[in-house]
Amino acid sequence: MNTPPRVLVVEDEKHLAEALRFNLEAEGYSTDVVETGEAALAVLAGSERTGYDLVVLDVMLPGKDGFSVVSDLRAARQFVPVLILTALGRPDDVLKGFDAGADDYLPKTTELAILIARVSSLLRRTAWATRAQDQYAFAEKTIDFDTLELRVGDRTLPLTLMEANLLRYLIQHEGKAVSRRSMLEDVWGVQEDTDTRPIDNFVVRLRRYIEREPSKPRHLLTVRGVGYRFVANPDA
Repeated sequence: MNTPPRVLVVEDEKHLAEALRFNLEAEGYSTDVVETGEAALAVLAGSERTGYDLVVLDVMLPGKDGFSVVSDLRAARQFVPVLILTALGRPDDVLKGFDAGADDYLPKTTELAILIARVSSLLRRTAWATRAQDQYAFAEKTIDFDTLELRVGDRTLPLTLMEANLLRYLIQHEGKAVSRRSMLEDVWGVQEDTDTRPIDNFVVRLRRYIEREPSKPRHLLTVRGVGYRFVANPDA
């Protein structure tokens, strides 16, 4: 018998937390709830035992806020997918969430059906990532998609799951212009009309990792009015 995916909900509003638990369990997910960021980090510190597959995380929590929770997880090299669900919906807040290392970001006004769809999409993408190619090397850099690491010379840089998936997607379309909308649909699994600016934020971060001069990219190129193009060997 297959084990159902395990979801950790981090939410201090009890009625919302229970509504999320009820709906996630109705979809077949095993769901636990904690009310603070500190409690979430304590639970996830034992993730090898608990085996959570996804975290649904509020931002405005008592004590440590959600942005800090994501940052602490990534600093501890824990790459469980995180979906931020919050009342903070300004573009700056969304970018702050992605910059902290979140994999998706939804306002609390989102319909439950869309939330469940995004949870399902993130879980599918995680499963896909574990089955795809293990490594890719270019320009004295090696990306290990199994360990979510980028090796540049003698340095090893950690990647989040969505950073790795986005980079993999661009690599798979090497030399071709890929639209932001295609990236949202194929990497994030997002079909509804959604702001594409977070894609730009992810690309900025990836350029910091793989470009010698991020302000003058040679591998992750902007295609004006369309999106981006990956070039492994710009000197060829």
